[in-house]
Parts: sequence; C-alpha cells; structure tokens
Amino acid sequence: MSQPLHSMSFDVEEWFQVANHSHACPRERWDEFESRVEPAMGRVLDLLERRDCRATMFFLGWIAERHPDLVRRCLDAGHEVASHGYDHRFLGELGPEGLHADLQRTEEALAAAGAPKPRGFRASTFTLNRETWWAFDVLLERGYTYDSSVHPIRHPTYGVPGFEPAISRVDLDGGSMVEFPVSTFPMLGRNWPVGGGGYFRLLPGPVQRSLIASLERRGRATATYLHPWEFDPEQPLVKASLSKRFRHRVGLGRTLDRLDAFLERFPCESMENVLGRSGFLEE
Repeated sequence: MSQPLHSMSFDVEEWFQVANHSHACPRERWDEFESRVEPAMGRVLDLLERRDCRATMFFLGWIAERHPDLVRRCLDAGHEVASHGYDHRFLGELGPEGLHADLQRTEEALAAAGAPKPRGFRASTFTLNRETWWAFDVLLERGYTYDSSVHPIRHPTYGVPGFEPAISRVDLDGGSMVEFPVSTFPMLGRNWPVGGGGYFRLLPGPVQRSLIASLERRGRATATYLHPWEFDPEQPLVKASLSKRFRHRVGLGRTLDRLDAFLERFPCESMENVLGRSGFLEE
C-alpha cells in the first residue's frame, strides 16, 4: 500500500436497538418507539457530502424494511451498503443456522430497497469471537468477501485480544475471509480502542486524532465507526444504570462537530474502497 487509507462506517440502527437498552426496549416493542434514524442519518449524510467523504453503512435489515428510502439515499450519495444482520442479535444467540436465516432476511430487505448484495458484514456488538468463529464459515458460504466484527481488545462482552489489529485474511476450510477490524492503538502490551463508538465520544478529540495520526504514520489503514443515534442528543432517556447511561449519552452533543474535525484531518473512504485500494479486494 503506497499510503495509509482511512475508512469510515456507520452501524445504521435506532436509539432503542442498542444492546444496553435491551432490558427497557425489548424487540417485541420496537415498533412502539419513536423512530429517529432518518433525521440523525440526515445530519451524517450532509456532513459526509460537505467533506466529500464516502462511508460504509452497515444496515440492520429491520431498518432497511422500514426505511427503504434511507438505503437508497445512501446509495445515491455513493456510500457502500453492507449488512449488520437483521435485528441486532448476538452471534451466540443466533447459532450457525440462525445466522444463515438472519443474513438471508437482511439481504432480502436490502435488495427490496434497491441495494446490491452486500460484500461486508459486521456482527451486533462485535460478537464474532473465538466461541463464534463458525460465523466466518457462514459468511464465506453466503458469498461475503470481508468482515468487520472482530475487535482485537479485552472486553467483558466481546473481543479477541490476540487478533491481528491490521487488515488480514482469516484462513478457513473453504477459503479465506478478509477481516478489517475497528482501529486500536498498541500500548503497554495491549490494543486499546480508538476507532469509534463510545470511545470516539469519550476520548478528547485531539487525543483520538493524534492516535489515528500515529497509525497513519505507521502505514496502517484505519477503521472508524459510529451510529446515527450518536448524532441525536435529544433522543429519549432510557431507564438504565448510571454506567450504562453514561456510556450511551456521554458527548452526544458534540459528536457532529468532532466528526467534522476528524474528516477534515482524515478524508475517509468506504471500507470496500479501502480494501480494494489496499489489494485485499477487487474494486
């Protein structure tokens, strides 16, 4: 790779579909809650257009079914549409057959909205770990060419601490799958999360950008991700523990300005384009 490349992605889901809200917002009640994904995504898409950046949109099939115009708006703006599964279930809950069905339902929802078959996948809450390694075989069987579900960090819910933090290939019995992990920074013998989500909002902006710049100087393609609800500080409050509420709401009012500063410094492409330009996929 002649120069480092930066990717941006968004897990396109509603505020009530976050794993930390599952106790207060069960799936069977999702249609009762106020949908806020379209105006939040509107802010994101307007900023990306202003900065002339392209991103990967990992859509839940549940969202694509109810907001097909949003899928088409992303496609018309030149963004990649990929799969985030149907309704945010953890891989361990789905199992291999359940994942097949989940992906099929999502692919059908995206196709109905006018999207091509997705090349990329990201599991709910990065739950592709050593216990759910079988998911790679399912993805390969269904024709996916890359994944972004392995987070090479230590975390109580997810993570594969010893996994390669740069883009790599995972060898499988039936072939191989490209893995593009969310960016981490090596320090004190561990990989520390710097590539988005709550960490994007929690870390001071100059610090986060400095760490990404350090990865850039090392020649590493980077992967940053966010969610539309992170651009919606007016979203309803959910009853939760103080720690869960803090993790969900910290910095919501400044995410848009912080992303603007990030994109000014690091022009971003979709994950598909970065992988293609890095020689891992055919563009």
